[in-house]
Amino acid sequence: MTVEQETRPGTTARSRTLTVSEVVQETKDSVSIAFEVPDEIVDDFKHLPGQFITLKIPSDQTGHVARCYSLSSSPHVDDFRLEIGVKRTDGGYASNWLCDNVSVGMELTVLTPSGKFTAKSLDVDMLFFAGGSGITPVLSLVKSALVSGGGNVVLFYANRDADSIMYERQLQQIRSEFPERFTLVGWLESENGIPTSEAVEKIIRDHKGAEIFTCGPAPFMDLVERSATACGVDHSDVHREVFQSLAGDPFDTATLRRLSDDEGVATATVYLNGECITTEWPRNTPLLDVLLSRGHNAPYSCREGACSACVCKLIEGDVDMVQNNILVDDDIEDGERLACQALPLTDAVTVSFDDL
Repeated sequence: MTVEQETRPGTTARSRTLTVSEVVQETKDSVSIAFEVPDEIVDDFKHLPGQFITLKIPSDQTGHVARCYSLSSSPHVDDFRLEIGVKRTDGGYASNWLCDNVSVGMELTVLTPSGKFTAKSLDVDMLFFAGGSGITPVLSLVKSALVSGGGNVVLFYANRDADSIMYERQLQQIRSEFPERFTLVGWLESENGIPTSEAVEKIIRDHKGAEIFTCGPAPFMDLVERSATACGVDHSDVHREVFQSLAGDPFDTATLRRLSDDEGVATATVYLNGECITTEWPRNTPLLDVLLSRGHNAPYSCREGACSACVCKLIEGDVDMVQNNILVDDDIEDGERLACQALPLTDAVTVSFDDL
């Protein structure tokens, strides 16, 4: 079998250039960065609280690197002001570059928001567990829930010490504005050690029925999930955000592999942006790459099976996902698949990006 590569222009509809409008030193090793969104592209950056954006960060060695950063701003509060929180990491490049180099007026290329760390409803009681820089998407959700929702909000926020608390001023302001509905529980490892299952389980039991969200270091989120299970909380009521570095480059244009006839192709029927698309699908090419290479504006971000921006619903046929680091069993049972990782297992496959 022979395989030749055919490179076609990929869509750049989701890539935009934004200008930094504010930089705030949150702690000695973290900053918050705000971006100005011009009126003509405001609609491109409509998002849900808890989602993230992907930044194209300059690099002398590779030209650029791509990294995802959660939005701490709220679409219900901040009038399309996009703000991210960035914390310096040992041995890391992208976050350290931003902490050292970003300044007001700087332009950066950004992919539009995506992500599944979101709330189905803002009108329920919510219990948040944030560790360190994991506060960034949690802050977005907290602000939206308090301003646009009707439930009570509890935040358990763990940090190394008092000097490492990101967004402390904002959190204190929120507490003063919503004294009846917002409870802030701080935990400092310098005083109390690492959070314990006893402490986490007590908070969960004290707020039985609340929907649980957690973001932070993996051991911290594992602790929250174990504690929730011990308290009888259904797995579907616990939402976990995962930070992952990207190995590939989501800013690259897609490449479509043209296969010889002996390899064969499947037929894909895709419902996307209100259209029904029928196209040939080479069997060793992810569905997302096929769509982008043929000029269709499919949603995506990481292109590595880690963010769920490209999730679609399987209606007919079957696919294999090369990688899946984000969808849980319940998602897969509901028919959700990652287009960036989907390869056809049947001759005909039907999916929908619109019916989720």
